Amino acid sequence: MTASSEPARGTGASTRAGRTGTTAKTSTAAALALVFGVAALFSVLTAILAWIGVVLAIVGVVLGIVGLKMAARPGVTGRGVAIGGLVLSVLALLLGLALGAGITTFLNDDSAVDRLQQQVDDLRDRLDN
Repeated sequence: MTASSEPARGTGASTRAGRTGTTAKTSTAAALALVFGVAALFSVLTAILAWIGVVLAIVGVVLGIVGLKMAARPGVTGRGVAIGGLVLSVLALLLGLALGAGITTFLNDDSAVDRLQQQVDDLRDRLDN
Protein backbone atom coordinates (compact mmCIF):
# COMPACT_ATOMS: atom_id res chain seq x y z
CA MET A 1 0.00 0.00 0.00
CA THR A 2 1.15 3.44 -0.75
CA ALA A 3 0.79 6.39 1.58
CA SER A 4 -1.96 7.88 -0.54
CA SER A 5 -4.11 4.73 -0.42
CA GLU A 6 -3.79 4.21 3.36
CA PRO A 7 -6.59 5.53 5.51
CA ALA A 8 -5.74 8.55 7.56
CA ARG A 9 -5.15 7.97 11.25
CA GLY A 10 -8.16 8.70 13.41
CA THR A 11 -10.69 7.91 10.69
CA GLY A 12 -12.54 4.71 10.22
CA ALA A 13 -15.08 2.70 12.16
CA SER A 14 -14.41 4.42 15.47
CA THR A 15 -15.70 7.80 14.29
CA ARG A 16 -19.22 8.50 13.16
CA ALA A 17 -19.14 10.19 9.81
CA GLY A 18 -22.04 11.60 7.93
CA ARG A 19 -22.49 11.36 4.19
CA THR A 20 -20.42 14.49 3.68
CA GLY A 21 -17.46 12.95 5.50
CA THR A 22 -17.62 15.25 8.51
CA THR A 23 -17.70 13.74 11.97
CA ALA A 24 -20.76 14.11 14.16
CA LYS A 25 -20.45 16.54 17.05
CA THR A 26 -21.67 15.99 20.57
CA SER A 27 -24.39 18.37 21.66
CA THR A 28 -23.03 21.11 23.91
CA ALA A 29 -26.29 21.17 25.86
CA ALA A 30 -25.95 17.43 26.54
CA ALA A 31 -22.40 17.81 27.82
CA LEU A 32 -23.40 20.75 30.01
CA ALA A 33 -26.36 18.77 31.36
CA LEU A 34 -23.97 16.07 32.52
CA VAL A 35 -21.65 18.61 34.13
CA PHE A 36 -24.52 20.35 35.90
CA GLY A 37 -25.99 17.01 36.98
CA VAL A 38 -22.74 15.86 38.59
CA ALA A 39 -22.18 19.25 40.25
CA ALA A 40 -25.76 19.30 41.54
CA LEU A 41 -25.48 15.80 42.97
CA PHE A 42 -22.23 16.62 44.79
CA SER A 43 -23.71 19.85 46.10
CA VAL A 44 -26.84 18.16 47.42
CA LEU A 45 -24.85 15.38 49.05
CA THR A 46 -22.85 17.92 51.08
CA ALA A 47 -26.17 19.07 52.64
CA ILE A 48 -24.68 22.49 53.36
CA LEU A 49 -24.79 23.45 49.68
CA ALA A 50 -28.10 21.70 49.01
CA TRP A 51 -29.86 24.87 47.90
CA ILE A 52 -27.14 25.45 45.28
CA GLY A 53 -27.54 21.82 44.22
CA VAL A 54 -31.27 22.31 43.67
CA VAL A 55 -30.61 25.34 41.44
CA LEU A 56 -27.91 23.44 39.50
CA ALA A 57 -30.27 20.47 39.14
CA ILE A 58 -33.01 22.64 37.64
CA VAL A 59 -30.53 24.03 35.11
CA GLY A 60 -29.31 20.48 34.42
CA VAL A 61 -32.85 19.23 33.76
CA VAL A 62 -33.48 22.04 31.28
CA LEU A 63 -30.15 21.43 29.53
CA GLY A 64 -30.82 17.67 29.46
CA ILE A 65 -34.12 18.18 27.68
CA VAL A 66 -32.53 20.61 25.23
CA GLY A 67 -29.66 18.15 24.73
CA LEU A 68 -32.07 15.34 23.91
CA LYS A 69 -33.81 17.51 21.33
CA MET A 70 -30.48 18.57 19.81
CA ALA A 71 -29.24 14.97 19.69
CA ALA A 72 -32.18 14.06 17.47
CA ARG A 73 -30.82 16.32 14.74
CA PRO A 74 -28.70 14.83 11.97
CA GLY A 75 -24.97 15.13 12.55
CA VAL A 76 -25.33 15.66 16.30
CA THR A 77 -24.66 12.99 18.92
CA GLY A 78 -24.92 13.01 22.70
CA ARG A 79 -28.20 11.27 23.42
CA GLY A 80 -26.63 9.07 26.11
CA VAL A 81 -24.78 12.00 27.62
CA ALA A 82 -28.01 14.01 27.76
CA ILE A 83 -29.87 11.12 29.38
CA GLY A 84 -27.10 10.71 31.95
CA GLY A 85 -27.17 14.42 32.77
CA LEU A 86 -30.95 14.37 32.98
CA VAL A 87 -30.96 11.37 35.34
CA LEU A 88 -28.32 12.88 37.62
CA SER A 89 -30.09 16.24 37.65
CA VAL A 90 -33.47 14.70 38.51
CA LEU A 91 -31.86 12.59 41.23
CA ALA A 92 -30.13 15.65 42.71
CA LEU A 93 -33.37 17.63 42.53
CA LEU A 94 -35.34 14.91 44.33
CA LEU A 95 -32.67 14.52 47.02
CA GLY A 96 -32.44 18.27 47.51
CA LEU A 97 -36.20 18.64 47.84
CA ALA A 98 -36.38 15.70 50.25
CA LEU A 99 -33.59 17.19 52.34
CA GLY A 100 -35.31 20.56 52.37
CA ALA A 101 -38.62 18.98 53.37
CA GLY A 102 -36.94 17.02 56.15
CA ILE A 103 -35.18 20.07 57.54
CA THR A 104 -38.38 22.10 57.36
CA THR A 105 -40.34 19.38 59.12
CA PHE A 106 -37.68 19.09 61.81
CA LEU A 107 -37.55 22.84 62.44
CA ASN A 108 -41.34 23.09 62.64
CA ASP A 109 -41.47 20.38 65.30
CA ASP A 110 -41.15 22.21 68.64
CA SER A 111 -40.17 19.12 70.62
CA ALA A 112 -37.36 18.32 68.15
CA VAL A 113 -36.03 21.85 68.42
CA ASP A 114 -36.23 21.65 72.21
CA ARG A 115 -34.28 18.37 72.20
CA LEU A 116 -31.65 19.92 69.94
CA GLN A 117 -31.40 22.98 72.22
CA GLN A 118 -31.00 20.70 75.25
CA GLN A 119 -28.15 18.83 73.55
CA VAL A 120 -26.42 22.10 72.68
CA ASP A 121 -26.80 23.29 76.29
CA ASP A 122 -25.37 19.99 77.58
CA LEU A 123 -22.38 20.30 75.27
CA ARG A 124 -21.84 23.89 76.37
CA ASP A 125 -21.88 22.81 80.02
CA ARG A 126 -19.30 20.10 79.32
CA LEU A 127 -17.02 22.59 77.61
CA ASP A 128 -17.23 25.00 80.52
CA ASN A 129 -16.04 22.32 82.97
